[in-house]
Amino acid sequence: MNFRRDETAARRVVNDISASGGRAVAIQADVGNEGDVVRLFDEATAALGPLSALVNNAGILETQMRVADVDAARLERIFRVNVTGAFLCAREAVRRLSTARGGLGGAIVNVSSAASRIGSPGEYVDYAASKGAIDTFTIGLAQEVAAEGIRVNAVRPGFIYTDIHASGGEPGRVDRVKASVPQQRGGAPEEVARAIVWLLSDEASFTTGAILDVAGGR
Repeated sequence: MNFRRDETAARRVVNDISASGGRAVAIQADVGNEGDVVRLFDEATAALGPLSALVNNAGILETQMRVADVDAARLERIFRVNVTGAFLCAREAVRRLSTARGGLGGAIVNVSSAASRIGSPGEYVDYAASKGAIDTFTIGLAQEVAAEGIRVNAVRPGFIYTDIHASGGEPGRVDRVKASVPQQRGGAPEEVARAIVWLLSDEASFTTGAILDVAGGR
């Protein structure tokens, strides 16, 4: 697993995986930096063997803001991680997985957001736009590499209880908006994770180019 700054949290996840009988390593890298991404994949492969799957989960947002107040520096930061980072990681995965390049095939799951459908007006239109790019990227890449043994899908989480809301300036955002969800609640990270695991598995062997909403009906 990759982390950018919070090594303590990354080590905790690695320890949890190891305690459950799995194998994991934590590797520091900024996915918006091309050199870091190449190193990330090289180190992961050296530690754990040939790649079989990628989950593009890195994503950021910034303080709630209307478009009229957004500057170019903020846009660059968000799109560098959310879009460029996903492209670079997928590129490195395809280079290793593609049967046309000597790989054994595999699966990629991109983490989008229900914001790409809703637009997040008055709060995170820039973030929503970056996730809209991920939706399009998923569909295009899926078609591009389907004949090379690689499946590419996405999950589109809705309001999920994660720390990302605090980085946007409202830690309790899910509780504020959950009444707008047909199921009348926010989601748990594990509910998103289960959807990702299914898309990575052989049970989804004939599924590619799909975008699975995990958003409680919203």
